[in-house]
Amino acid sequence: MERPKVIFLDAVGTIIGVKGSVGEVYRQIAQEFDVDVPADTLNRAFYESFKAAPPPIFPDADSQDILQREFDWWRIVALNTFESAGVLKEFADFSAFFSELYIHFGTAEPWFVYPDVLPSLVNWRRMGIELGVLSNFDSRIYSVLQSLGLRDFFSSITISTQARAAKPDPQIFAIALEKHNCSPDAAWHIGDSVEEDYNGAKAAGLRGILINREQKPALSTQSF
Repeated sequence: MERPKVIFLDAVGTIIGVKGSVGEVYRQIAQEFDVDVPADTLNRAFYESFKAAPPPIFPDADSQDILQREFDWWRIVALNTFESAGVLKEFADFSAFFSELYIHFGTAEPWFVYPDVLPSLVNWRRMGIELGVLSNFDSRIYSVLQSLGLRDFFSSITISTQARAAKPDPQIFAIALEKHNCSPDAAWHIGDSVEEDYNGAKAAGLRGILINREQKPALSTQSF
């Protein structure tokens, strides 16, 4: 197998995951604001709200407005989550709650690194392969990767909110490739979504590699 010039990795569900579940983290912080709702109820409501949301891209926004637009996008997702769970009106100050929740997900605290990630990154770097993150996440990915000790492995980070395109749109893959001066056929993309990561990468001319964390397969650390 020919060695790639660049390996791009998706973020959430590929190199990092949420401790427990999103619902558990939401419940934990909601309890600080005297709102208690079962974690599994919140988890189901969150994924329904998340899937119903438009892609996190803001083509009409000025660069200096992106951070605020990201915050507003996630605020609607959270608001709809608690509305669906039937407890939104129990918050005395939802804005204060959401601000704390949003900041929390920009730290290392709610995240864990999958155990096969670090050995794989070390191995790929030793082999001289360039590494990049390619994600539909937002600007908090920089602080999350830094706080988890992963930031220095990646020579590029491409996120949908800054690229103004979201996977599976070929445009976000093209933007990531340009940062490495790399042709699509010399790059791999590893991710956990069939549509966004595997099909998206293939449509953009990269080699798509699907990872299913629920069945716990390892990232490949093989020699090429």
